[in-house]
Amino acid sequence: MTAQSSHAIPAPANGAQLTLIAFIRAKPGRGDELGRRLGALVEPSRAEAGNINYDLHRSNDDPDVWVLYENWQTAADLTSHFEQPYMKAFVAALPEVLDGEMDLRRCAMVTKVAA
Repeated sequence: MTAQSSHAIPAPANGAQLTLIAFIRAKPGRGDELGRRLGALVEPSRAEAGNINYDLHRSNDDPDVWVLYENWQTAADLTSHFEQPYMKAFVAALPEVLDGEMDLRRCAMVTKVAA
């Protein structure tokens, strides 16, 4: 017998804010190169209208796996981000270093931002 939770599914708590979590795997041995390319996106992305944060992480277990954690005020801000010339150039050059497809996850934060 399984107990059913009495908790409702949490609703988004921060309006239209959108979180994007991107898992990106480099071709074997190309992790450092992918990291340099991803690192070059951080400052211009943070300077975009609507960006809340844009943070790059590297897996502790696999040096060829990178994770971007981004928060945008609205989905339209994220759409605009992907239309920036530097992002289009990055995406066009990905086949050189990318192993497979990027795993992009769009999420809604269900807790209020910590004070």
